[in-house]
Amino acid sequence: MIDPRAIIDPSAEIADGVEIGPWTIVGPDVVIGEGTVISSHVVIKGPTVIGKNNRIFQFSSVGEDCQDKKYAGEPTKLTIGDNNIIREGVTIHRGTVQDEGITVVGSGNLIMCNAHIAHDVIIGNNCIMANNAMVAGHVHVGDFAILGGGTGVHQFSKIGAHAMIGGGSAVNQDVPAYVIGNGNPMKPAAINMEGLKRRGFEKEDIKQLRNCYKLVYRQGLRLEEALKEIEPMAAASEAVKVFYDSILASTRGIVR
Repeated sequence: MIDPRAIIDPSAEIADGVEIGPWTIVGPDVVIGEGTVISSHVVIKGPTVIGKNNRIFQFSSVGEDCQDKKYAGEPTKLTIGDNNIIREGVTIHRGTVQDEGITVVGSGNLIMCNAHIAHDVIIGNNCIMANNAMVAGHVHVGDFAILGGGTGVHQFSKIGAHAMIGGGSAVNQDVPAYVIGNGNPMKPAAINMEGLKRRGFEKEDIKQLRNCYKLVYRQGLRLEEALKEIEPMAAASEAVKVFYDSILASTRGIVR
């Protein structure tokens, strides 16, 4: 299952059933879980742990040193979960000691061609990063978020769960959960209703989230006033609580 033309460091831990194509390089301190398929011309550098049943396409660079000028060769880490699709030319860098020392990609994600995941980024589960999407250092992306092609996300920004960013957008602040929008700079437009319907959200939860969005974005309230109105709804609805908490967790201010 490993092409003889691949270069595999003897210390790498390769599980049963892993496929590795020709001219791929797997360095030391790399762990690859069973069922993962790695095409030709991929470079994987450790310390990196890759879970089960992932598919990594050609010319991807996984676990390389980060592009932060403060990085001084420390043994930082990258972890990738299960069932991810990482398409051609994707770059994913390890963390830095200035943060937690680790970059994390969850499970079930689709990372399309030439996307970039920088140091100390945390990508949740079931996210989509379309072609050429770029997230800078220390960005956090919540579950089921979608970043359109060519989207750029400023360092330290947070993208909430189920948010959707249109192609070519520049995200310079935090995006609350469920919010969709686009532009340079990215401007919010609505709640991601279609996405929530497809994922089985209850009608009442979607209605409540629309009301919350209006309080934050349409009623002319200060953010503190809107949050005061939303707080009792968050106590009664887990879906609303995710929206509410994503705003409270903002460190760069939310897009408005």
